Amino acid sequence: MRVLLQRVSHAQVKIDDHVQGAIQQGYCLLVGAEDSDTSDEVDYLVHKISRLRVFDDDAGKMNLSIQDVGGEILSVSQFTLYASTKKGNRPSFVAAGNPEHAEAIYDEFNQKMAATGLTVATGVFGADMQVELVNDGPVTIWYDTDDR
Repeated sequence: MRVLLQRVSHAQVKIDDHVQGAIQQGYCLLVGAEDSDTSDEVDYLVHKISRLRVFDDDAGKMNLSIQDVGGEILSVSQFTLYASTKKGNRPSFVAAGNPEHAEAIYDEFNQKMAATGLTVATGVFGADMQVELVNDGPVTIWYDTDDR
């Protein structure tokens, strides 16, 4: 699994000019899955992301988690995280998970993230979406379970 995490002051996802999901302070997560991903990868990422300490404490140090600050999550499926640009100028997406498996992994990820007590807003798997956000910091962190 791959997740691109951005700390945001607010974010939203729209489908056909309709706001599907919106959050205030928290994380905007772009989430991609490959066919070999299982609940183990989901559990690993839920654990790491829900405990990540990148919010400022009273001393201005990034020392607080999303739970410490009462933050929210906007989770958006993004198969293009598995783009390969090794050949030519048109990316290949053959490494991305088949849609049925990837959607199941994405749904499991969102459910387990919500089970930590966090508010989780989502886009719609496979939809054409417009994501708007203000990256706070900026803070952007890349997770790839193949690198753990």
